[in-house]
Amino acid sequence: MQTLMHSELESTVASRRADQISALERTVLTEGARRLVADLTRCFAPAIAELLQRRHDRRARIASGEEQLGFLDETAAIRDGDWRVAAAPKDLRKRFVEITGPTDRKMMINALNSGADVFMADLEDSTAPTWENVLTGQINVRDAVCRNINWHDPKTGKDYRLNGRTATLIVRPRGLHLVERHALVDNKPVPAALFDAGVFLHHNATTAIALGSGPYFYLPKLESHLEARLWHAVLSHAERALAIPHGSIKVTVLIETLPAAFEMDEILWELRDRIVGLNCGRWDYIFSFIKYRAHEPAAVLPDRAQVTMEQPCMRAYTQLAVKTCHRRGAYAVGGMAAQIPIKGDAEANERAMAKVRADKLREVTDGHDGTWVAHPALVPIAREVFDEQVKGPNQLERMREDVQVSADDLLRVPAGTRTEEGLRQNVRVGVQYIEAWLRGVGCVPLYHLMEDAATAEISRAQVWQWIHHGARLDDTGEIVTAQLLRRVMDEELAHLTTTTGRFADACGLFMQLATADTLADFLTSAAYRGLDDSAPIAID
Repeated sequence: MQTLMHSELESTVASRRADQISALERTVLTEGARRLVADLTRCFAPAIAELLQRRHDRRARIASGEEQLGFLDETAAIRDGDWRVAAAPKDLRKRFVEITGPTDRKMMINALNSGADVFMADLEDSTAPTWENVLTGQINVRDAVCRNINWHDPKTGKDYRLNGRTATLIVRPRGLHLVERHALVDNKPVPAALFDAGVFLHHNATTAIALGSGPYFYLPKLESHLEARLWHAVLSHAERALAIPHGSIKVTVLIETLPAAFEMDEILWELRDRIVGLNCGRWDYIFSFIKYRAHEPAAVLPDRAQVTMEQPCMRAYTQLAVKTCHRRGAYAVGGMAAQIPIKGDAEANERAMAKVRADKLREVTDGHDGTWVAHPALVPIAREVFDEQVKGPNQLERMREDVQVSADDLLRVPAGTRTEEGLRQNVRVGVQYIEAWLRGVGCVPLYHLMEDAATAEISRAQVWQWIHHGARLDDTGEIVTAQLLRRVMDEELAHLTTTTGRFADACGLFMQLATADTLADFLTSAAYRGLDDSAPIAID
């Protein structure tokens, strides 16, 4: 009898969830949205597949020694040329403080009300792309654009609404490497980037323009100027389909891969009609550094905590971004401060906030026009630093002609030590983040930092690198092996207050990725198969 009742309960829950998903699909996937996404998919999915294959082939050539990362000879004329990007719209000319976060309704309202200049609504690294999350995120973004977003907390009775003045909204779609398996065109999954961008533009482009702003994107994970060229073609096609002026869709590109650091001028050139600036996505950049140099024993990194922005390779990367952007009239936005307030320990909290101040002072001194934070409490700290140091809305006049960066500077391996605590931190963060992600949570506070997919990527890739090259821990003398990883994982799990949920799946996936013969391209691609079981629908 108990089994029957449990079975009936599961069936009822599943039926209600299916009804909810169906209602979300009707709201988001209107005829116009379906038509635009299908059109973009048929026009550009083959080109995306070619570019992804190009990434794979290039990494293989680099690993075999046939090619070395460096500045491209064939685009020297672009780097040497005298040209500038189009002027930025009024609401993107001052970007001192940008806050990022998932498209959770309450978090979006708090971020828009935080006092930041820009809020990046993240459909990528901060969002676990369950079908429900993807659809709900689009609804929340639409309501934010219309300024019709509110939320009632049933636990506290508190109501959340937008202030009169809010941050400018920018949306980050998923990267070119991901697919949206729940949406099919010609019986094939839609590229997630096209789904996110197409649905957002259909519902919001005209409204945003009418309200004096515009449809703005942060473009993630680009690895070459050819991918920037593809994005320009996609967005130009969408502008024609929506009958909005060419260049209405503005973009900021994240320089968060090692190859892209060598092609910043070229990326700006390809998107010159619509690009506003470049952002230094530091966490993904470290992950990409590991990935593109996975074959090199001499490129094994120290503990993640030691790969700071003071490392020479990171200094070279960020200062080159400032110099390149300002030469072309584009904004250079600094990296993420991932700290969150530490409640109940005033001393520890002040130390954490002091790190944020020092990080932002370094960025503004280098010439950055703005910076990122992960929590509303950090907005006043970052703003105070930039307000004190910058008298106008930006620092475009600082050309940084003193900066000279070579390929060797960008490829210099960070110095430091590998420790048992560094290994344990990677396991703690990686496993707990993956477990939350598999439950549909993409932004997770862990150990007083806001972790997203980028830092989880570093954690699992670094452990793979240490095992693959037989790295020795400097403090214990142990060589990092699969056996050591298993022991550390068991010990760390024993210290957690709970290991229910999807910890078994998370441990298995982390172990699989960290001990594989080759380094997997993306954690999120590998984990996507286990995310949810919603049935795909044809949208064409």
